[in-house]
Amino acid sequence: MQQSGVPGSRGCALCPLLGVLFFQGVYVIFSLEIKADAHVRGYVGENIKLRCTFKSSSSITDKLTIDWTYRPPSSSRTESIFHYQSFQYPTTAGTFRDRISWVGDVYKGDASISISNPTMKDNGTFSCAVKNPPDVHHNIPATELTVTERGFGTMLSSVALLSILVFIPSTVVVILLLVRMGRKSAGLKKRSKSGYKKSSIEVSDDTDQEGGDCMAKLCVRCAECVVSPCCFTVHSSCFIFLLN
Repeated sequence: MQQSGVPGSRGCALCPLLGVLFFQGVYVIFSLEIKADAHVRGYVGENIKLRCTFKSSSSITDKLTIDWTYRPPSSSRTESIFHYQSFQYPTTAGTFRDRISWVGDVYKGDASISISNPTMKDNGTFSCAVKNPPDVHHNIPATELTVTERGFGTMLSSVALLSILVFIPSTVVVILLLVRMGRKSAGLKKRSKSGYKKSSIEVSDDTDQEGGDCMAKLCVRCAECVVSPCCFTVHSSCFIFLLN
């Protein structure tokens, strides 16, 4: 009788361990995975999108809720700026009043929002929380937002890129055209001085030259344009013409 009680006591000792494993299993099953950008950089006056995505083991229902909160730098105070449950409820008070827009889709696991007319006062930490019962256990990712003025360096880089894509190809085309036309003009002057009579083949070449002149005018027109998708097409045509 004494020996038979020992196995029973060992079985009872395993009960708490099994209970812990069971509850851990439930925790893993009923959980959400939420992801957000750790750092977002924006510019004053330009809309900023704060991305937040989630994965849930349960189907989406009208019980799903999304909450965005904001915490200013060097402060522990947080304020609610957006709430979602079947409908969007952006904040109607505070600095973000009428500036928060819903740009997500819960059925695609997207809980993103957008901030319009951002200023440097909007710098801080934004947190995205999602609950989809019974999935309520999850991490709460934080996004650090930094809003700055567009500096001269950014504008300069844009101008440089524009020059590379448009002005430089146009200049190259014009220079090659001028060189080719100069060579043809020199050849015609030599023939006219020697009193050389054109053959039927050369007359045909003159007709081709007239067509070439039309293409040259088209390429010069392209060189005068600033930003237009057709410029790149004409540039290609000009280079093909010059290679012939």
